[in-house]
Amino acid sequence: MCRLHPSPTASSRQLRAEQVLTAPGQEGVEGEAVRIVDHDVRPGVGLDRGDGDDRPALRERVLAADILVIATPIWFGHASSVAQRVLERLDAVLSESDDEGRLLTYGKVAVVAVVGNEDGAHKVSADLFQALDDVGFSLAPGAVTYWVGETQHGTGFQDLQETPDTVVSSTRTLAANTAHLARLLRERPCPPG
Repeated sequence: MCRLHPSPTASSRQLRAEQVLTAPGQEGVEGEAVRIVDHDVRPGVGLDRGDGDDRPALRERVLAADILVIATPIWFGHASSVAQRVLERLDAVLSESDDEGRLLTYGKVAVVAVVGNEDGAHKVSADLFQALDDVGFSLAPGAVTYWVGETQHGTGFQDLQETPDTVVSSTRTLAANTAHLARLLRERPCPPG
């Protein structure tokens, strides 16, 4: 999760990530929510930025997973700076490949969950999708779920009495399509280039 505040502060991103991870259709796919700001993920694009950099351990968790969920708020029409840092550090996978020359992220699926009180969910997901595709992740149809509240209003997603039906529906579609694609790619990996 690419929120700006460390644990244990309540978070709309946490709630969205948990909804994605537990949505119907995820049977046989396990996941966990990781709050990036709880870790020392240093700036840069290298594999390891030195003593204390938590990126190498997080890299192992990403590579062990079938699905990567990036949950981010919208800030000034963009993904959070934490999401940008995650993308920058994912750039390091471009220097790694398997024995057949495929990026280590080939066969992995990525999805995006966006929340905010301003417009920009489509732009944020488009930016994240392009970067995730660049570093080898596959995207299922409907690979984004978002909620955008009223502009300049203080109500966050976590403050809602219930999740709107459209958000529930898009999350269900995201979960089913993503889990399906992840299973297919696990059974039949992408061919080498």
